Amino acid sequence: MSEKDDRVAGLLDFLRRRVSGQYDVDEFGFDPELTDRVLLELIRPLYRHWFRVQTVGMDNVPDDSGALVVANHSGTVPLDALMLQVALHDEHPSHRAVRLLGADLVYQLPVLGHLSRKTGHTLACPEDADRLLRKGELVGVFPEGFKGVGKPFSERYRLQRFGRGGFVASAIRAGVPIIPCAIVGAEEIYPKIGDLRFLARAFGLPYLPVTPFFPWLGPLGLVPLPSKWVIGFGEPIRTDEFAPSDADDPMLVLNLTDQVREVIQQQLNELRLRRGHAFPPFL
Repeated sequence: MSEKDDRVAGLLDFLRRRVSGQYDVDEFGFDPELTDRVLLELIRPLYRHWFRVQTVGMDNVPDDSGALVVANHSGTVPLDALMLQVALHDEHPSHRAVRLLGADLVYQLPVLGHLSRKTGHTLACPEDADRLLRKGELVGVFPEGFKGVGKPFSERYRLQRFGRGGFVASAIRAGVPIIPCAIVGAEEIYPKIGDLRFLARAFGLPYLPVTPFFPWLGPLGLVPLPSKWVIGFGEPIRTDEFAPSDADDPMLVLNLTDQVREVIQQQLNELRLRRGHAFPPFL
């Protein structure tokens, strides 16, 4: 049987299982097969050929135990979350599925909310984070939230506030390490130079960006610029030296939150130098 025949047979088998309901979905709605075979496959060309993503420090991510990946958030449109998901699945030796914690707005949108749950993501709340971490899952969080992803281009690679440190409290309760993650490249894909706030409020959005190309070029302005990306994973910050009750100590949580933020900011500075020009020629 040829390679083409193998592909066709595999596709037919996949479709048969989908139609007959012979596939696994966990309590959060995560569908691993659909994620790998369809959803990630759709965005892999962006990852490999458009953004040419390079990863650094992947050995800092555990093979099969729980951990909390804490990353910066940027880019106007949160493609950094998708690229992080592909990186950990495709580049990690254990092909780890990262369970991202998303904002309420994501799950209020019918199609996007459904797809997010199918790909393993869930609401950014302590209860869901704790359950996933205790199950040994790799959980991802962007503490800057919309303040980070929606910041103007003039503030690129400057971390915004990390909030009150709810992610740190979850890591302490579960006794899992925090993996600081720096994503370089997303800041340049949609340089935000303005904000149509009156329209954003009308549509219930946190912002409606103006870039050098959007809305001036219409749909063409939605094409992300082909910046070069580097995603770096830093050395784990241990939390198993704390008692679970320490998660209720606000000063300890805030101090650890500040430590994580400082580490990620330093990573960003180093990776920007390592990357060089944001738009190197395609080879």
